[in-house]
Amino acid sequence: MDLHGKVAVVTGSGRGLGLAYAQALAAAGAAVVVNDVDQAVVDDAVAAITAEGGRATGVVAAVGDSAAAQELVDTAVREFGRLDVLVTNAGILRDRVLWKMTDEDFDDVVRVHLRGTFTCARAAAVRMREQGTGGRLVLISSPAGQRGNFGQTNYAAAKAGIVAMARTWAMELGRAGITVNAVVPVAATEMTKTIPAFAPVIEESERTGEPLPDWLRKDEGLGTVEDVAALITFLASDDSDGVTGQAIGIGGDRLALWAHPKEKSVALADGGWTADAIAVEWPGGVGAEPETYGIPAPQAPVA
Repeated sequence: MDLHGKVAVVTGSGRGLGLAYAQALAAAGAAVVVNDVDQAVVDDAVAAITAEGGRATGVVAAVGDSAAAQELVDTAVREFGRLDVLVTNAGILRDRVLWKMTDEDFDDVVRVHLRGTFTCARAAAVRMREQGTGGRLVLISSPAGQRGNFGQTNYAAAKAGIVAMARTWAMELGRAGITVNAVVPVAATEMTKTIPAFAPVIEESERTGEPLPDWLRKDEGLGTVEDVAALITFLASDDSDGVTGQAIGIGGDRLALWAHPKEKSVALADGGWTADAIAVEWPGGVGAEPETYGIPAPQAPVA
């Protein structure tokens, strides 16, 4: 995949998945603006990319407000002349069950994930439309945003909102040649190591250097951060022209297209529904096969 001549901004790219995205884009030839809240982390990421022959610069900023978003776009233009790709990866976690979640827990996560995606995408879209040569917005979502997840009211809501924004912006920016897609990644990170079923397998893989087992890579779609980065590179490329408004999952050996929400079953009542009529209809009709909710617990194969 050839990204020479393209310039990308990757938010939250000092470590983990974001760093893998930035490194993959740079390896394919793109110039990259690295972003994190820690100066040392940004410096290390830029050094790692340039040591491999890539072009990179860094911006230390917490995404969320308009000023940080504009700084990222302005840096790309000042240092590399243009902006072609935005990857909105920055995020934080403040996990608590509903009755223990504070206003601050909720607002902080929504500010970084949802508002940060909005402000950065808006600034990038303005620049890309001015350039008149199209562009790519790659918004990072999560399985939690598709299915919900225990203790993650704030995170799941923000990640669901990000997919909704991708679908909306794909319509709004299509005439400008700007594609917008949401990525639903799963990878072995510090966060996934907190899941009891995953932790010992990931730790053993890290200790031995052996690949994660097939049941994780295929059944659960969980692999390395590098596995996920391939999709980012594809969506940043000219080869993805025409792919827009989609929620695309990747992890381990799995590549998946998430369905848009749609009506699953429908019943009609002349003149509308009463509460009593709904009570009769629901169990054997529209509600006979209710949807699941929550991320299914991983199941290791029985020896």
